[in-house]
Amino acid sequence: MTVSSEHRPSLAREQAVAEGLAREAGALLRTHLRAGFTVEHKTSPDDPVTAADREASVLILRGLAQSFPGDGLLSEEEADSPARLARERVWIVDPIDGTREFASGSPDYCVSIGLAVGGEPVLGVVYAPATDELFSGVVGEGVTLNGEAVPPPAPGPDWRVAVSDSEYGRELHAVPLPGMAPSGSIALKLARIAAAQADATFSMSPRSEWDLAAGHALLRAAGGELRRRDGRPIAYNQPRPHLEQGLIAGHPAALAWLDAALAEHRVPLAHLGLTPADPAWAVLPPEDQAALSAHPGVSVRHAGGRPLALLVVDPQTRQVQRAEGDAFHLERLTRDVTRALGPLQAGGAGAGAGDAGA
Repeated sequence: MTVSSEHRPSLAREQAVAEGLAREAGALLRTHLRAGFTVEHKTSPDDPVTAADREASVLILRGLAQSFPGDGLLSEEEADSPARLARERVWIVDPIDGTREFASGSPDYCVSIGLAVGGEPVLGVVYAPATDELFSGVVGEGVTLNGEAVPPPAPGPDWRVAVSDSEYGRELHAVPLPGMAPSGSIALKLARIAAAQADATFSMSPRSEWDLAAGHALLRAAGGELRRRDGRPIAYNQPRPHLEQGLIAGHPAALAWLDAALAEHRVPLAHLGLTPADPAWAVLPPEDQAALSAHPGVSVRHAGGRPLALLVVDPQTRQVQRAEGDAFHLERLTRDVTRALGPLQAGGAGAGAGDAGA
């Protein structure tokens, strides 16, 4: 249930603590950049991690636990605990959103600290160490950039659409969608939209709660919104903190325009863990709807109401049972599922049909 701003308790202390920790973590990251570090990979070359990620996570979570011992904690770089599910307030942290950019020397990375209450993002702090920009906001109280109130959003119609640089490089560059500007960190994209430096964003691939929570809170504080591409809302502090599909976000007028433009240009969308209750279930042929209705590992990439690639995986064994569709789209879908589940194993009847590296 949404709590009105009139009855929402002040989060001034929480905001101050989060801002301080974000700046401390940013200083730590700059130290690592000067000293040098080794890049490792979690599931694939698209999923890097460094000692800086882990040390920044420890710094932030330790500070939050000391200041707010009754709150739950969720960080990309820490082992998850089901204890957070019983907490009304949960801090959701990405110590480096944009690790690939951080590791390559690009300034397009940030520290992201969000607070969700009852599943709703209410406070967000995003700090860009390379440019010393601190975006901070509380729902109902507005957004600041380095302590100054941000300007109102642009009236359009020349919208500025922040998109993933990897998605742009692989396929979005061929889409005749005006105003696209590729960049790395999704949290920083959302913060810049909240600060009226961009108008909207979207993704084709899924994201995780730690990618979005702080930026979502900033957007809400600025009068914008973020949701799933199929129109459904996002709730935080879920048992599995990964969204199953791409997202769309922005200020209201830009969001409405972008939603229509994505449909017009049939921009693809991945949906992982598809069920008969999901709108995307309707893109499957009737025979697949009947055969797969009880399977927990169905994923599809689709556009314009038709499937582009289908991947069926046993979630426990990671065994690929079916891999079908256009080779390019199946490769993209396989990357998304690999990031969500971990490395996949070939096998099972029909695996490799329409092969694209499944």
